[in-house]
Amino acid sequence: MRTCYHRRMKTTAILAVALSLAPLTVFADEPFRCGKWIVTSDMTLQELSTKCGAPTSHDSTTQDVLVRNQNNGLMRKVGETVVETWTYDRGPSAPPMVVTIVDGKIKSIDRKY
Repeated sequence: MRTCYHRRMKTTAILAVALSLAPLTVFADEPFRCGKWIVTSDMTLQELSTKCGAPTSHDSTTQDVLVRNQNNGLMRKVGETVVETWTYDRGPSAPPMVVTIVDGKIKSIDRKY
């Protein structure tokens, strides 16, 4: 009887964690409308620019790419990556959309609240 109770509690805990993470995967990448087009993270930058035009604002940063050295555990730089943030203002009735681009590829689309 005790084993069954522990198994049920473990299953309940796993289910609770899975359900709590589900909204993160649903809202991690939000498509949005540009005129008659739907924009998704599967698009290329060329497609995004053609369908939506220039973003309202654009930021760009260069970040170091670090890896851990297996011999001594210290981090070392192996390169750089460019992270861009394009923001599209959609007017007073809709929140702006933020497109995050890493090394020239769309990585995520999120609402800016």
